Amino acid sequence: MSKIGIFGAGWVGLVTGSCFAELGHTVVVRDVLPEKIDALNQGRIPIHEPGLPELIQENRDRMRFTVDPAEAAQDAEFLYVCVGTPSTYAGDADLSAVWSVLDDLPPLPGRPVLVMKSTVPVGTGETVRAALDARGLDHIGYASNPEFLAEGTAVRDFMNADRIVVGAFEPEDGDRVGALHEKLEVPVVRSDVASAEMIKLAANAFLMTRISFINEIANVCELVGADVEEVARGIGLDHRLGPHFLRAGIGYGGSCFPKDASALKQLASNSGYHFQLLSAVIEVNELQKRRVIAKLQKHLGRLRGKRVALLGLAFKPNTDDMREAPSIVLASRLLAEGAEVRGWDPVAQPGDLLRGVLICDTVLDAVRDADAAVIVTEWADLRDLASPHVRDAMRNPLIVDGRNLLDPRAAEQQGFAYEGVGRATSAFAGLPETAEPEHERA
Repeated sequence: MSKIGIFGAGWVGLVTGSCFAELGHTVVVRDVLPEKIDALNQGRIPIHEPGLPELIQENRDRMRFTVDPAEAAQDAEFLYVCVGTPSTYAGDADLSAVWSVLDDLPPLPGRPVLVMKSTVPVGTGETVRAALDARGLDHIGYASNPEFLAEGTAVRDFMNADRIVVGAFEPEDGDRVGALHEKLEVPVVRSDVASAEMIKLAANAFLMTRISFINEIANVCELVGADVEEVARGIGLDHRLGPHFLRAGIGYGGSCFPKDASALKQLASNSGYHFQLLSAVIEVNELQKRRVIAKLQKHLGRLRGKRVALLGLAFKPNTDDMREAPSIVLASRLLAEGAEVRGWDPVAQPGDLLRGVLICDTVLDAVRDADAAVIVTEWADLRDLASPHVRDAMRNPLIVDGRNLLDPRAAEQQGFAYEGVGRATSAFAGLPETAEPEHERA
């Protein structure tokens, strides 16, 4: 078994470190934030990820947490870079945290391998290799080992990976990184460093394309009377396509997809190529969020003075991550229209990201006297939203289902007006019928 130093105690670093400890390796996780390390040393996990607290607790004897880079690097055979690479205003990836890790490295004997787990632009490995050589650290190996973890299922994704991608300048370095995962018994894809970096970006871009495509199909379905759920099921049974990422909704968010799309688009532009398809994917996703406003206006008219409940604030269920969450865009647009906005989420703490939104403790508090309830995140708690007590609590029983979580017919039978995504519905479905007035006799 090996000793691994993990630089970055964020979502990727903690999941990677705890899973390596589960595989039997000794792990030291380093972060620059003392309060985060203090919390971890006290058994408090700073992120919401199912299975992660239990995994860390079970492997306490093989895991340590520190703010000292020398402690993380001491005797380490692998130095994993797991820091954030957010988008800059120009759309490029901000690599300042990556360079900080390199600056903090102490003198290193032997031949440890610096492993890039963070998502970085293609060409970063070459730049880092040159920087290491310039600093007299040419004895340190380098490999790219991108992560393919989904928030909410990250532990499962690591332990049951589809593949392990390893790109290295020297074959023996790639062999060593691949061997770290041998207990997983999954295919190891070996490549050069640039190709490994591109595999990560290309995989996410393709998944984003599928999401935007099915959302475009959903929008057409609404116009022609088709049901996107049935369409997606028929598409997904084609063995050439498969069923994954064909759920129509209000668009993707999170820490990876928007950032990686921007980085790949900018990478192409900087290389002299206009990535037309990816540009369209990004545009479709942004417009999809705003279609919710039109659905509300279809039923309510002007939104000034209307009360709207946003149900689910994190960008996806089973996480508390608010980065690029659709709820942020929706709240901003609703407030700009003059609506009163309430929000609910079982774990997310949006803070200033949803300034002007009243955060409620329960779903019932959020929908009380509301003119509409919008399902933004498909939390399991919301599967019973179309119930008599919710209908009675609302001022106007309208549900805009941004994730197609509910059965439209069941919702309408409970007395709700229902609007999904890509589902043909009447603007008056679920609302009480009004008898036509008798014509006056001439």
